[in-house]
Amino acid sequence: MSHRSGQEDPERYLFVDRAVVYNPATQADWTAKKLVWVPSERHGFEAASIREERGEEVLVELAENGKKVVINKDDIQKMNPPKFSKVEDMAELTCLNEASVLHNLKDRYYSGLIYTYSGLFCVVINPYKNLPIYSENIIEMYRGKKRHEMPPHIYAISESAYRCMLQDREDQSILCTGESGAGKTENTKKVIQYLAHVASSHKGRKDHNIPGELERQLLQANPILESFGNAKTVKNDNSSRFGKFIRVNFDVTGYIVGANIETYLLEKSRAIRQAKDERTFHIFYRLLAGAGEHLRTDLLLEGFNSYRFLSNGNIPIPGQQDKDNFQETLDAMHIMSFTHDEIVCMLKVVSAVLQFGNIVFKKERNTDQASMPENTAAQKLCHLLGMNVMEFTRAILTPRIKVGRDYVQKAQTKEQADFAVEALAKATYERLFRWLVHRINKALDRTKRQGASFIGILDIAGFEIFELNSFEQLCINYTNEKLQQLFNHTMFILEQEEYQREGIEWSFIDFGLDLQPCIDLIERPNNPPGILALLDEECWFPKATDKTFIDKVLQEQGTHTKFQKPRQLKDKADFCIIHYAGRVDYKADEWLMKNMDPLNDNVATLLHQSTDKFVAELWKDDIQTFQRASFYDNVSGLHEAPVDRIVGLDQVAGMNETAFGAAYKTKKGMFRTVGQLYKEQLSKLMATLRNTNPNFVRCIIPNHEKRAGKLDPHLVLDQLRCNGVLEGIRICRQGFPNRIVFQEFRQRYEILTPNAIPKGFMDGKQACERMIQALELDGNLFRIGQSKIFFRAGVLAHLEEERDLKITDIIIYFQAVCRGYLARKAFAKKQQQLSALKVLQRNCAAYLKLRHWQWWRLFTKVKPLLQVTRQEEEMQAKDEELVKVKEKQTKVEGELVEMERKHQQLMEEKNILAEQLQAETELFAEAEEMRARLASKKQELEEILHDLESRLEEEEERNQGMQNEKKKMQSHIQDLEEQLDEEEAGRQKLQLEKVTAEAKMKKFEEDILLLEDQNSKLLKEKKLVDDRINEMTSLLAEEEEKAKNLSKVKNKQEMMLVELEERLKKEEKTRQELEKAKRKLDGETSDLTDQISELQTQIEEMKGQMAKKEDEQQMMQARGEDEVSQKNNALKQVRELQAQLSELQEDLESEKLARNKAEKLKRDLSEELEALKTELEDTLDTTAAQQELRTKREQEVAELKKTIEEETKNHEAQIQEIRQRHATSLEELSEQLEQAKRFKANLEKTKQSQESANKELTSEVKALQQGKTESEHKRKKLEAQLQEVMARVTEGDRAKSELADRTHKLQTELDNVSAILEDAERKGIKMTKDVAGLESQLQDTQELLQEETRQKLNLSSRIRQLEEEKNTLQEQQEEDEEARKNLEKQMLNLQAQLSESKKKLEDDSGVIDGLEEVKKKLQKDLELTSQRLEEKTIGFEKMEKTKTRLQQELDDITVDLDHQRQIVSNLEKKQKKFDQMLAEEKSISARYAEERDRAEAEAREKETKALSMTRALDEALEAKEELERVNKQLRAEMEDLMSSKDDVGKNVHELEKSKRTLEQQLEEMKTQLEELEDELQATEDAKLRLEVNMQAMKAQYERDLQGRDDQNDEKKRALVKQVREMEAELEDERKQRALAVAAKKKLEMDLKDIEGHIEGANKARDEAIKQLRKLQAQMKDYQRELEDARASRDDIFAISKENEKKLKSLEAEIVQLHEDLAASERGRRHAEQERDELQDEISNSTSGKSALMDEKRRLEARIAQLEEELEEEQGNMELLNDRFRKTTMQVDTLTTELSAERSTGQKSENARQQLERQNKELRAKLGELEGSVKSRFKASIAALEAKIAQLEEQLEQEAKERAAANKITRRTEKKLKEICMQVEDERRHADQFKEQVEKANSRMKQLKRQLEEAEEESTRANASRRKLQRELDDATEASEGLSREVHTLKNRLRRGGPISFSSSRSGRRQLQVSEGTSLDLLSDDELENKITDNNANETPAPQPE
Repeated sequence: MSHRSGQEDPERYLFVDRAVVYNPATQADWTAKKLVWVPSERHGFEAASIREERGEEVLVELAENGKKVVINKDDIQKMNPPKFSKVEDMAELTCLNEASVLHNLKDRYYSGLIYTYSGLFCVVINPYKNLPIYSENIIEMYRGKKRHEMPPHIYAISESAYRCMLQDREDQSILCTGESGAGKTENTKKVIQYLAHVASSHKGRKDHNIPGELERQLLQANPILESFGNAKTVKNDNSSRFGKFIRVNFDVTGYIVGANIETYLLEKSRAIRQAKDERTFHIFYRLLAGAGEHLRTDLLLEGFNSYRFLSNGNIPIPGQQDKDNFQETLDAMHIMSFTHDEIVCMLKVVSAVLQFGNIVFKKERNTDQASMPENTAAQKLCHLLGMNVMEFTRAILTPRIKVGRDYVQKAQTKEQADFAVEALAKATYERLFRWLVHRINKALDRTKRQGASFIGILDIAGFEIFELNSFEQLCINYTNEKLQQLFNHTMFILEQEEYQREGIEWSFIDFGLDLQPCIDLIERPNNPPGILALLDEECWFPKATDKTFIDKVLQEQGTHTKFQKPRQLKDKADFCIIHYAGRVDYKADEWLMKNMDPLNDNVATLLHQSTDKFVAELWKDDIQTFQRASFYDNVSGLHEAPVDRIVGLDQVAGMNETAFGAAYKTKKGMFRTVGQLYKEQLSKLMATLRNTNPNFVRCIIPNHEKRAGKLDPHLVLDQLRCNGVLEGIRICRQGFPNRIVFQEFRQRYEILTPNAIPKGFMDGKQACERMIQALELDGNLFRIGQSKIFFRAGVLAHLEEERDLKITDIIIYFQAVCRGYLARKAFAKKQQQLSALKVLQRNCAAYLKLRHWQWWRLFTKVKPLLQVTRQEEEMQAKDEELVKVKEKQTKVEGELVEMERKHQQLMEEKNILAEQLQAETELFAEAEEMRARLASKKQELEEILHDLESRLEEEEERNQGMQNEKKKMQSHIQDLEEQLDEEEAGRQKLQLEKVTAEAKMKKFEEDILLLEDQNSKLLKEKKLVDDRINEMTSLLAEEEEKAKNLSKVKNKQEMMLVELEERLKKEEKTRQELEKAKRKLDGETSDLTDQISELQTQIEEMKGQMAKKEDEQQMMQARGEDEVSQKNNALKQVRELQAQLSELQEDLESEKLARNKAEKLKRDLSEELEALKTELEDTLDTTAAQQELRTKREQEVAELKKTIEEETKNHEAQIQEIRQRHATSLEELSEQLEQAKRFKANLEKTKQSQESANKELTSEVKALQQGKTESEHKRKKLEAQLQEVMARVTEGDRAKSELADRTHKLQTELDNVSAILEDAERKGIKMTKDVAGLESQLQDTQELLQEETRQKLNLSSRIRQLEEEKNTLQEQQEEDEEARKNLEKQMLNLQAQLSESKKKLEDDSGVIDGLEEVKKKLQKDLELTSQRLEEKTIGFEKMEKTKTRLQQELDDITVDLDHQRQIVSNLEKKQKKFDQMLAEEKSISARYAEERDRAEAEAREKETKALSMTRALDEALEAKEELERVNKQLRAEMEDLMSSKDDVGKNVHELEKSKRTLEQQLEEMKTQLEELEDELQATEDAKLRLEVNMQAMKAQYERDLQGRDDQNDEKKRALVKQVREMEAELEDERKQRALAVAAKKKLEMDLKDIEGHIEGANKARDEAIKQLRKLQAQMKDYQRELEDARASRDDIFAISKENEKKLKSLEAEIVQLHEDLAASERGRRHAEQERDELQDEISNSTSGKSALMDEKRRLEARIAQLEEELEEEQGNMELLNDRFRKTTMQVDTLTTELSAERSTGQKSENARQQLERQNKELRAKLGELEGSVKSRFKASIAALEAKIAQLEEQLEQEAKERAAANKITRRTEKKLKEICMQVEDERRHADQFKEQVEKANSRMKQLKRQLEEAEEESTRANASRRKLQRELDDATEASEGLSREVHTLKNRLRRGGPISFSSSRSGRRQLQVSEGTSLDLLSDDELENKITDNNANETPAPQPE
């Protein structure tokens, strides 16, 4: 993980963009969709929205692709609101779960935010790129800031640790853990960098000139350690292969005064062996790449491929050069004050480690003994380490072993020799590393005085789970368990402090103890010993192997909770341990060797005695301090275990004081194992960490490809588990993880409690308390502190949802207000437009009236002629101008020709230049491409050259190496040839052995197959056994539940016993007095026994009734279950009510069971009484011995009393608990009621919104209608304009002959059209009358049908009410009858008692007093019974009230339903109307298209006419020029004649006279011609209009006639169908009505009968009360006689009173329960199970009762008076049974009501859903239709406007041309005297035309009158129809007067609003009126078009069914 400051904005990688987080759209999306997290294989978790709940499963829709998936409820995790997106501290998340944590980390990582807090943790994700967040500016930004003030960063953790150290004077620690490649080392560097910058000592001191500044040295210690301790792995290019604890010491002022580094678990096996694509430690490669020639010769270095320990040769690290890194390492050593000799010695040892690998051993021919054929590598090694070669080879090949007291030389095998060399290499490198760390510590700890405090940075490997884990992984995981325990402990200590500070009650939980079992499993020394202890124990035994160790572990720890055996025999793992992060499989291969880490002692002594002082210093501790496990102590282990991978762990703590600190003091002869050393080292580290304040940093690797911006969810989740982040969250959830300051809570959530806080100032805490009370949160979900409010996980998410719903409601209301304002504004605008249109119409009408007025026409004609006198001058001026213009034009044309020629030349030149330019650009592009190719080729060739040069150098080096190897190989080949011969002989032997071995193998395979079969059988048996175990566990759980229930029953029975024993105690007191009257009472007892037997029979009958009731109850339960199954997840509130009621039902049934038990007890007591009687007769003359027995019994009774008192206390406590439960259930029910009210309010809101939507739709429809009318007006105006244009264009091109022909034709066509019009009008009037009649019939039938349906609904509701009243009255009657029976029984009992008392009075006067008391008590009983009757009546009234309330609610719901149905029907009608409008609009658009085609054709005709007119004009001009020439000639001749001769003067004079006369005639002719032209123009205009109108009328009438015929046929058919259907429906309704009336009569008869029964019952009750009063009067007479018996019965009646009070309280509770009992389905199964269990318990407890019965039988003498108690109890039981019957009846009625309400509720819910669906569909359709209609309107209007514009342009051009033509004609008129006669003829024709026009106008007026008459007839028909409607309404109102209650129900139904059926008629009337008003404003020409349109509109639309 590398970080470097770039030029990017660092704040982008630190701060969250809050604008994105607080996006309201995402918030709304979250609330609308109910988003949750769902497990995903690809993404870990995926967002989805809940669509449907199906019991334990949920249907969700994935947000990414919309796919629907069914998922188990338990797999779903809640999603946090968008407010918590990219939250900086994940402990603040309201929904703390894996999905939310992963999503938050992923979002932050993709935004470039790599640091995130999670409570105490700082989670870091490796970005795999350089981020600009580690510069000095960032350090200064974090300096002095608190953690919560700045975004998450490693600097924030460092700053908080540094500040805590200075302020609290407490040592700090920063624990960085994580997988390899997660960025632990880099974050450690950043911590040191920050501390070195913040706490640098040279800033405030003068003595900073010491060589190698301390901060600089501290920073430079890392490169040295990385060089020797880091390596390239598959995951990480710079992976730390050791753990380190860097301790930075500070003085009192906070400056760094020194540092100390401790290391753990160096992976020294990497020095001898590496996996594929991995490297050994960096120093080996850096030394070989960076050493100079001199150094290479000194260290005897060779090429990379020459060393066996470099398994993969030279693997370069991308982006790094080993040569440069070597120089940096040397520079760092110089900064750390390493001397040159020390550096050289270190590098020598490094070279020696490589040389160890080059020593090659061979196996000798005849023996297994190893030999060293080539000792060049050994020589090099001994030279480097300062040893003798011969001694070294001897020590390796034939070491000395101590046997007893003597030393013996033992030959080693090849494997043992190789193992010894590898072990020595590892040990040498390990010692070098330890020395290096010690040397760095020495350099850093330069001060003599100890620092005041320190910050420790722990960089250690995190928890990792591989497929198979070895000994090293166990040690790492053990360390992480300890660290996680430390975290758990510290985290909850901080939580505890927070809660104490805020004053919150909290019981402290130490979650650190959760991890203790796993830690004990690993480290426990004994009882039983842990894994490490067992491993050490096995190391003592010479013949111990890995298998024996595993067996021992399984034996000792097999039953441990955190330990698991391998699942199958074939499993690769030897055992499993369940860590906090998950289950880890361990393979125990070579664990003994790794734990002992054996060394060759002979070589160790040689190294200790080395001539090189550095080497001797490295090895001197090994011999002095402790004995190691010798390599030879466990020779057998070598043969059995393979030795290809031996990994040892460091033994840092084994160093002596001289070099490495204090040595371990161990017993002589003891050797220290790696496990022991590591355990001690870890315990020291943990002790250090416990004394510090820890800060936790968890590093996470996002992917294994080392790619930036990619995050693998599953990989991250695994690491979160391993790093303990999820464990921390689990702990966090136990407390109150979400906490908010009071001000923030009030500001954010005050919207939920608007009226909770009064205006004015209020303290934050008080305000929050009030808000919490208003929110009605459960007390367990929150705590209020001093400055904050604390919440459990998930509460804030719920509050956020509530807040979002509230905000959406407010926004919806705001939008509604805005939309209303805009709609009103638009409506006002439309109104203004309408008034403007009216003004325009008025002006147009005025113009049309004036247009044909002669004076106006004269005014228009005269006005332009006022300037006629100046026309000649103007004409001359115009001619001159024309000449000038022509000259200019000729000049301009010549210039234009020249310019065009020049332009063509320039264009040609431009084209030539463009072609040249294109060719040049193409050539340039080709050249550029060539240049780029050449450059790229050049670069490639340069790279190839460099590669070739480097390869050449490498090849030369290889060549040298190969030559050296060639020499070696040649020597090897000779040896190998010798060995080959030996091997050949051995091979033959081996072949023979192979054959035998194969035979054995076959046998083994057969055995294995048999074993596998056995194994499979065993597995099956195991599965069966597991199934049985599961069954047994379930049975056990059931038995435990039964036992609990039995204990409850036992308690109740014991309570009953206690009560009985209390009574016995009281009876004991009165026993002495009663002994005198015993003999007299014997006779009475016989009577009592008879009564008891009768009572027993009654009890048995009651039991039978109870059994029947239970059967009925079971039937009801079965029905309830069926209803529950039919109900598909409807109404959650009902379910909650059911759950509460089920609890109440359980209590009820437990009471019933208690009563049954009491009955059984009574039976037993009766039997005991009989036994006691017999015994009492025997024991009258008892002796002193019996008295002693009595004393004993009295003592027993006293003990029983005590137990009874205890039982009573328990009973009272239970009663209080029941009351509390009842209170809580009542509160919950009230809450549910409020929820139901809220739901109702929401429904009302939705209803209002639907109504508003309907209103909007109606307004939009109105707007569309207005638009339609406006478009029609526009269309008509355009038609008028078009007609005027056509009239103007066609002026002057009609010949005289054509006019006469056309007039004849027009006359004939007019006649035909008028005839057709009359026929059409007649038909139209008939059709309108038919349609009106049919419509009135249809509406009448519809209204009748609706009335019938209303009456039917009213009758059905009335029937339901009457039936309910009947049921209630029947119940009342039954209750009264039962009460009467009870009273009669009581009277009989009283009479019997009276007779008995009389007998007693005769026998003994003393008994009279007792009887008086009995009488009083009976009076009290009577009073109690009357009170109970009153209570029952009150309860009954309450029940009736609830019933009426429920009925009202049901009525309201039905009204709402009807209202919704009406709305739907109205919408359907509107839809149909809209479809009709659409069809009309389509027809209009088709008409417009036809008119457009016609207009285009006419325009073409006009164009041709215009061309012909221009030609005629040209001819006229030519004629004019000829006339002018002739005139000039004549003038010249006249002048010649005047000047020629005098005698001709007379002729001249005459000619002048004739000229004048001719001129006068010419002027007269001119005026006549002008007048004729005007008349001709007018006639032509009229003729053209008539032609156009006639054509249009023809086409339109043909179309209208066809359309009307079709429509009328369709309407007739539809109306006939409707009438038939309506008649059928009417008949059905009448039948149903008759049936309903009959049912009503029947119910009224039943009601009268029931009332009669009730009156009879009331009379009987009055008589009973009278008899009771008589009895009371008789009893008063006996009061004096009953005084003696009072004392004996006081106590008994007191007990009975208590029982009655209890019963009253229970009855009151039962009444309340029945009031609340709305639904009781869910709990019934539960109750049945409990009933069965209780029956089993009772059967089981009978055996236990027998012992109690034996004890009770001893008390015969003291239970003489229990018979009277039994009578009273039996009476109470009868009362209880009566009450039970009533309650069961109430339950039945309630269940029936509940089922009915459910069904209605379900129907209403379904109807509401259907309505919503229909509403949505209609809205969608309406939107589509609006869009389509608008688009069509827009297109058609745009096309028409374009046409109008074109026509207007044409009109303007033609007007200009016409003006020019007029001018020319006026000039020619002066000279045209010859056409006077023709003008006179034309005048005659014009007169004829005028007459024809007047006839046509008169015809049009007649048509108008006829149309007005038709309209009057239609209005009369409408009026008659309205009258009929009113009469029908009156008739229906008269028929509705059935009864008072029916009227009230109808009024309720009518609350939904009256149903209006006259909307279409009123709309039509408005249209007619509007059109009528506009008719006056239109002209005669446009009147016919209007008539046709009006007829088309009057065709009635088909009524909706």
